[in-house]
Amino acid sequence: MQLIQQLIFLIPILLISLSFHEFLHGYASYKLGDPTPKINGRLTLNPLAHLDPIGSLVLLITRRFGWAKPVPINPNYYKNPRKGMMIVGIAGPGANFMLALLFSASIKLILNFSQYSLRGFGGNFVNLLLQFLVMAIMINLSLAFFNLIPIPPLDGSKILRGFLPAKFDQYFNKLEGPAGMVVLIILLYTGIIWNIIGPIINFLLQILVY
Repeated sequence: MQLIQQLIFLIPILLISLSFHEFLHGYASYKLGDPTPKINGRLTLNPLAHLDPIGSLVLLITRRFGWAKPVPINPNYYKNPRKGMMIVGIAGPGANFMLALLFSASIKLILNFSQYSLRGFGGNFVNLLLQFLVMAIMINLSLAFFNLIPIPPLDGSKILRGFLPAKFDQYFNKLEGPAGMVVLIILLYTGIIWNIIGPIINFLLQILVY
């Protein structure tokens, strides 16, 4: 696939995937009693409310990993803050898994109904659409698994905290802010992250596409 075509595909996928990811973070927190996401205008699918310039640029460059502006939340509104943070953390990657399944179902639907229009312009359009959907599945699986890595500020750290006793919080707190980002950059630069989650993503991609 040519670079220009990849970018044309990637931009709408980026807008949809990151926006839905952050929206579900905010919606989960809101349903747990926190008005903060709504007050800050984040209970929306409008990409302009969610996109982070640097995170979007990283996703454009890598075509696998990226991030949006974190949704502001206040766990003090939750009945059980620890459990609530875990639920909110799960919501983001869950959104990307949902989109991957939706795009997969779309592929199967198109293949079932396009058998009579695979020639000429109609066939070219269907092929482009299928390429778009395959790319959308790959990106959403990548975003989901990347965010499940248990290193702050990624969602996986919030999920893992919910399972561990409170005494382990001190270790997560040390990785909050620049320290966690440095660790993630090193893991990305060295390829360690992709070596871990890449085979899982490729395996699921094969299942969802074929």
